[in-house]
Amino acid sequence: QVQLVDSGGGLVQAGGSLRLSCAASGRTYSDYAMGWFRQAPGKEREFVSAITWSGSSTYYADSVKGRCTISRDNAKNSVYLQMNSLKPEDTAVYYCAGRRGTVLTGARMYTEWGQGTQVTVSS
Repeated sequence: QVQLVDSGGGLVQAGGSLRLSCAASGRTYSDYAMGWFRQAPGKEREFVSAITWSGSSTYYADSVKGRCTISRDNAKNSVYLQMNSLKPEDTAVYYCAGRRGTVLTGARMYTEWGQGTQVTVSS
C-alpha cells in the first residue's frame, strides 16, 4: 500500500505557474502508475495527467496539453506536476493518485489518493 501527500497549490494570477508535488510512502511506490486529477466545485473529478511507473510515458488531458508537465523521481518517491500558463478554468482541488499496473485515465481505477491541494487562478 502507498500513502500520498499532495502539496504546492496556491493562488496565482492567470498566466502564472505552479509546481505540484506528491510525496509517496510505501515500499512498492515504484510499481505504481501515478496520475493527477482535479475537481472544481460542482463538477466531477477529472483526469489531468498520468505517468507510467518507469516514467517513460506520459499522458495529458487535452485541456492541459502543452501547458503541464508530469514527472516522477522514484529515488525520492515523488511525482510532480509543473503547470504553466495557468487559466482561471484551471481552478480546482488537485489530487495525486496511484494504481498498480498500467496508466488509466478513469479516477475510479486509482486506489490510492492524496488529500488534495487547492489551486486558484485569478483573472
